[in-house]
Amino acid sequence: MTIYNYIALKNNKDIVKGKVDAESLRAARENIRKLGFIPTKVYEEKAKGSDDKDEKVNVHGGKIKKMGLQDRINFTSTLQILAQSGIPIIESLMFIENDAAKLKVRLVAKELRKQIMAGATFADTVAKYQDQFGQIYIGLVKAGEDSGELEKTLARLLELLNKEANIRSKVIGTLMYPMFVIVLAIIIVLVMLMFVFPVFKEMFDGMGKELPWITATLMDIGIFLKTYWFLVPLILGSLFGFITFIFRWKPSKWKIDDFVLKVPLLRDLIQFSNYANFVAVMQVAYDAGVPIIECLYLSILTLTNHTLKTKIESATSKVQQGQHLSVSLRSTGVMPKMILFMIATGEQSGRLGDMLLQATSFIDKKLDNIIDTMTKMIEPIMLIVIGSIVLTLALALYLPLFNSYMTD
Repeated sequence: MTIYNYIALKNNKDIVKGKVDAESLRAARENIRKLGFIPTKVYEEKAKGSDDKDEKVNVHGGKIKKMGLQDRINFTSTLQILAQSGIPIIESLMFIENDAAKLKVRLVAKELRKQIMAGATFADTVAKYQDQFGQIYIGLVKAGEDSGELEKTLARLLELLNKEANIRSKVIGTLMYPMFVIVLAIIIVLVMLMFVFPVFKEMFDGMGKELPWITATLMDIGIFLKTYWFLVPLILGSLFGFITFIFRWKPSKWKIDDFVLKVPLLRDLIQFSNYANFVAVMQVAYDAGVPIIECLYLSILTLTNHTLKTKIESATSKVQQGQHLSVSLRSTGVMPKMILFMIATGEQSGRLGDMLLQATSFIDKKLDNIIDTMTKMIEPIMLIVIGSIVLTLALALYLPLFNSYMTD
């Protein structure tokens, strides 16, 4: 048997300290719970010094970093499982604080626990960490706590987070192949220009004939890049930075957002990837008892396309004025007809939550089909791009030879 020191809560507010004999740390925690206490810190007596040191590093040595999507999924999943098992929220947070894999998750759980122990509700505490959880998470937790269905709300939140992760992985997976091909093409072109074309310079100069413009242009570029090779990473970095700036600067981003909605297949991808989260959040919020106006405002937060967001916001204003949801959304001209039909049917039958769930399934299937189609189209497009690059480089190298042969 090993002696374990512990710090625990009595009646969820008073701090007590003591010792227990147990065969393992887990058994020690169980013995403390049998005493009617909630263990907050348990450690072997001989390891007290090192444990305190580790605790000091965790508490004072680290700034709480923002949790990523997978971190929020793990946090919510653990919290939902423990809540479903009937474990109080404070003890659930203590478990995450002690056993979470990542330090930032443990620190977030610790801060939430401290706030709740000071008398705040879970929803109020989460609301203080908007950067960590986001407004949608906060709004749904508040609705779940107000309705007394926090456990169900956590399950719904987990579904939303998993859905967001699935959509993100699908879109990234679709873009991964063309990005790889583009990077490979850039590397091939740089190698050809910097190392292959300069080798042919003396031979072309010995012909004593004027080079074709494409050969002369690529030859000059290759010689320049080989001479000033240190500018290559600077040029590539500047180009990447410029593209990133264009996609983040609001005036240019808004124009891009509007333009992509005019490109047939790309328009469908943007619309359905945006509406997948939009309708899912609306459905979860509506089932949690959130008023329809607040459901819309929470759902709008998921929209990443400025044009879609602006039009849905205008529809929300019409709903506030008393117009039906389906009629307001139809007036925007950007909502797919099938989704509008489902929402209108739900309003008329009083089963809006069920129809929103059906709309979510429809969007998921549609998005899968769009991604499959784009994946099939990308491959031949990439072959054409690579083929064009190879053809251009080959022509630049062999045109002088062909011209010399034809002249002779």
